[in-house]
Amino acid sequence: MSRWLLSIIIISLLIVAFEAYAFQAIKTITKNKFIRYGWLLLGLLAYVNFFYVVFSSDRSSGQTPQFQMAVGALLVVLLPKLFILIFMIGEDVVRLIGKGISFLSSNETKPLAGRRAFVAKLALGIAAIPFASILYGIFRGKYNYKVIKYQLSFKDLPEAFDGFTITHITDIHSGSFTNKEEISYGVDLINEQKSDMILFTGDLVNNFAYEMDEWIDVFKKIAAPVGKYAVLGNHDYGDYSKWKTEEDKAENFNAIKELHPKIGFDLLLNENKYIEKDGQRIALVGVENWGKGFNQKGDLKKASEGIKKEDFKILMSHDPSHWEYKVKKDDFNYQLTLSGHTHGLQFGIEIPGWIKWSPSQYVYKQWAGLYNEFGRYINVNRGFGYHAFPGRVGIWPEITVIELKKG
Repeated sequence: MSRWLLSIIIISLLIVAFEAYAFQAIKTITKNKFIRYGWLLLGLLAYVNFFYVVFSSDRSSGQTPQFQMAVGALLVVLLPKLFILIFMIGEDVVRLIGKGISFLSSNETKPLAGRRAFVAKLALGIAAIPFASILYGIFRGKYNYKVIKYQLSFKDLPEAFDGFTITHITDIHSGSFTNKEEISYGVDLINEQKSDMILFTGDLVNNFAYEMDEWIDVFKKIAAPVGKYAVLGNHDYGDYSKWKTEEDKAENFNAIKELHPKIGFDLLLNENKYIEKDGQRIALVGVENWGKGFNQKGDLKKASEGIKKEDFKILMSHDPSHWEYKVKKDDFNYQLTLSGHTHGLQFGIEIPGWIKWSPSQYVYKQWAGLYNEFGRYINVNRGFGYHAFPGRVGIWPEITVIELKKG
């Protein structure tokens, strides 16, 4: 049996299990056939639509808005049923344990009357939370921009840069955008921070240069007195699409690089630039994408040519795994690294001072926010745009403002 066929069988069995338990929960609390079978029909439509989009899509088109909406619709019906499944299986386990105890003790016990109906109602009530959250994430959450501010102190920061501010943005993913008014609001919010410098850490598009065409006028409005600088992310290389020829892919890649000056950003490709102020300077280092196990275009040594170990350095590197595996212990001492890439998987729970959770943390050690090891910092921005899932739940789009302090 092929791996592909086995995967289809496993997925089909999981879907049947999801639907069976969800149907039992609905059946337990209502006799209305319209509600019962409407519930099944809703799920069936989401599954059919998703698989139709997946198997009918041309890979050369990359990730289309149709695919994103199919993913969103699937999650709307699937994730709530996961909670129902957990509750109903739990009730079955409790019932089986009770029967086992009764059998061993020879004392017949009957299940509590109405217990299954109570569990079903509880499961449906809990499932309503992710259902509403996903709908909110699709229609409003992806535009719920948050400005997060940090003040970082460094003993070796040149005095002229005491109070210097940086706005860090990342993962625009212009190919996912559909609402110009909301995106313009996000850009206005970036400008409202009035930072000295804007740094963008990659993934301008999903796959194709043309995805940015209708957004150039929006993003070229971003302004900063000291300058705007960018690096590439993994999606900027066109690796997630099927190309007719390598020449087509190379042409698209060159067009993506040329987009950056069109929106007023200087693109750093394994290179550096000194930022000067009042006769003092700091080094801005920009590497191409470096990911753990894939697309390792980043060359830290090359990017750092011409700068000194004692210089204060800000490193722009799209994927935070670069910091984890290469940068944080590097003797050359990169005091501050800015990254993105993870999006926090666009799904999680964050309550400051209490909880910070996302499935992203099981993939990336540094997945969202500020981290400090060996006296060196990395900020992992949660991303400005969205990708794959057309929304955000609990992990909101981010604009980071970092103030550098001497001390």
